Order: sequence, then structure tokens, then C-alpha cells
Amino acid sequence: MNVPTMAEMMAQGKQPEVLFWVGCAGSFDDRAKKITKAFVKILHKAKVDFAVLGTEESCTGDPAKRSGNEFLFQMQAMTNIEVMNAYEVKKVVTACPHCFNTLKNEYPDLGGTYDVMHHTQFLKTLLNDGRISIEGGSYKGKRITFHDPCYLGRANDVYEAPRDLIRKLEGELIEMKRCKRNGLCCGAGGAQMFKEPEKGSKDINIERTEEALEIKPDIIATGCPFCNTMMTDGIKNKEKEEVKVLDIVELIANAQDL
Repeated sequence: MNVPTMAEMMAQGKQPEVLFWVGCAGSFDDRAKKITKAFVKILHKAKVDFAVLGTEESCTGDPAKRSGNEFLFQMQAMTNIEVMNAYEVKKVVTACPHCFNTLKNEYPDLGGTYDVMHHTQFLKTLLNDGRISIEGGSYKGKRITFHDPCYLGRANDVYEAPRDLIRKLEGELIEMKRCKRNGLCCGAGGAQMFKEPEKGSKDINIERTEEALEIKPDIIATGCPFCNTMMTDGIKNKEKEEVKVLDIVELIANAQDL
């Protein structure tokens, strides 16, 4: 796949329309890499002029900050801000709500002010501008529920963009009893992704998966690589692997046969 880096773009004297911030999960996690590839395919189809930082991209510092290491967070953030400001980055899009929230709300205090969008918001603008079209394809009539990522929903009030995209797929959008502002965390936020849970009667991702299975969906749609992992683990635990867990961008790419 042809994915240009900012360094290559600058060497050619070009400034891309948008910087695609891939994030740690999208770069290194085998499952999340599929989300990255699906998004790149759509960007190519929409003829979006984009670039990535490649090896110059470091972790945003979200896990460090959430787990209490403010010093490490600021070190990671400052490194990224120096790189992005050197490239005169204006607009950033990312498929990870953790990166989205950190870049959008916490980088400005450290000198990194950018127009930051979650990939569902960006896809919605591409759709509104007529740069992509979405048909239902194999998802027409399927029961699809959307699990709200904490850092997309409650932290940033982004609820409708992902749902609008699901409706365009002509699926039947069904809501869990806890959704939108009342949504339940998948259990991975606040750096919990990287440690074992504290003792309790049930893991959060199992609780959330049970809520999803109650409404008998064909597909659990996600908008976050961490949520995707936690819900997939929950489905395996419940031995309900006929229910697919897919990122919204994968649903769109699959519907377009990309």
C-alpha cells in the first residue's frame, strides 16, 4: 500500500491535506493494523492527500498520563509537538479516540494546536462533500449496535457521526440499554489496557459484551482499537463468535469491496 510520510512529502515540497495519526495500536497490534489498512484504502479511494509520520511518530502519551506519569506524558508530547510543528501540520485525523482526545485537548497547553478529527468525523465530512459514497452491500438489513468509546463519546460529545455512517450502510441500528452519554466503558481506558484488572466479580468487558448480546446484534461496531480488543475478547469468552466485532471504517471498506 502506498502510504507517504511527511518527510517524503516535504522533500517534494508538498503539504498534505491531512496528517493521519496511526497510533500505537494501529501501528503494532495485528488486529488494529486491519483498521489502519481499511482507513488508508478509503483515503485513497476518496483521493485524500494524506501522509503519516512513520518512524517519527511516538506514542501520544495517553497511557502514561492516565496511569499517573505526567512527566513521561509531557516528554512524549513535546517530542511529537516539535515534529508536527516542524512540518507545519494543521489537520490531524486518527482512528484512536485516546490519541484524538490527547491531541485535541491536551496538546494545545504544550504548544501543539491542530484541527483534530476522529476518523468517523472525517469520513462523515468526506461523505457530505461527495468524496465517498456508502452503500449497504452485505450489511443491508443487518442488526448493528455501536459501542461508544469513552474518549469519543462522553469526553468529546461525538455520538452522531459514527451512527450516521452505520445508517448509511442501510443496517438496522440498535442501541444497547447503556449508550451515548450513559455508555459503559469497555474496560480498557485509563491505561487499564496494559494491566490485569483488580479483583472483582466480573470483568467490565464481559459485562459490556453481555449488554451487547442481549439485543441480539449481527455486528458490534466500534470506533476504537482498544474497545475492539475488549469486545472481541468478550465475544470469545461467551463463545458467540458468530457475532462480528468490526470498526466502522472496516464496515465501510468491506461494503465498498475495497
